[in-house]
Amino acid sequence: MAAASISVVESPLVLYALRRADDALILGHRLSEWCGHAPMMEEDMALANMGLDLIGQARELYSYAAKVEDAGNDEDGYAYLRDVRQYRNLLLVEQPNGDFARTIVRQFLYSAFADLYWQAMMNSRDATLAAIAAKSEKESAYHLRHSSEWVIRLGDGTAESHRRAQAAVDDLWAFTGELFYTDESDRGLIADQLVVDPESLRTGWIEIVKEVLQTATLDCPTKGWMQKGGRYGNHSEHLGHLLSELQSLQRSFPGAKW
Repeated sequence: MAAASISVVESPLVLYALRRADDALILGHRLSEWCGHAPMMEEDMALANMGLDLIGQARELYSYAAKVEDAGNDEDGYAYLRDVRQYRNLLLVEQPNGDFARTIVRQFLYSAFADLYWQAMMNSRDATLAAIAAKSEKESAYHLRHSSEWVIRLGDGTAESHRRAQAAVDDLWAFTGELFYTDESDRGLIADQLVVDPESLRTGWIEIVKEVLQTATLDCPTKGWMQKGGRYGNHSEHLGHLLSELQSLQRSFPGAKW
């Protein structure tokens, strides 16, 4: 018998932790899909390690959400036993891998934000979130450096690699506006100095992105209409397919443990 979905009491702090954890889990899973398929052995290992970093971040945030919610849920429940509409991740991270250039550009756009975000979150008045941020920033700094180097290599490489990298930038740009999304739930935590206002990081993110894209001889899209919805549970069709794979074991064999 398939396992039933859990219910979650989404207080502002629980919702915050779930949003950031879902980002890390879903992107980590996307990177895991490259295992055995990357263009070279070193990159196969690099993508797998970045995926493990992100899943580690997700575990810490899920564990904290469980402690704050105090309703009997745990990290496995959050990861494996919520319906697709209960996930709060960015639309950007659930987009399919596509070719290698698309995966790298997606990672770069996310990491350029995540590194700034975790740096700022180290000053959180919440000691647990500050500690998670300190660990996560070390990882995100590597993710940003690695993906930036690849964006430059692809953009300033062959005509074909340049074409693919530019196509990835153009296709994924519309999902970047959601990086800076806030709602009433977030604003209370921001006012209490528990979390960072992502809007305060927009200028720094743009500067990083433009510098790398310019070095890569890639065009930076002009600001336009942006996709949104992931933060409040409205997702692209891709997330349902991803979750059907991610959750298949736990749904089929309730209570299964590693």
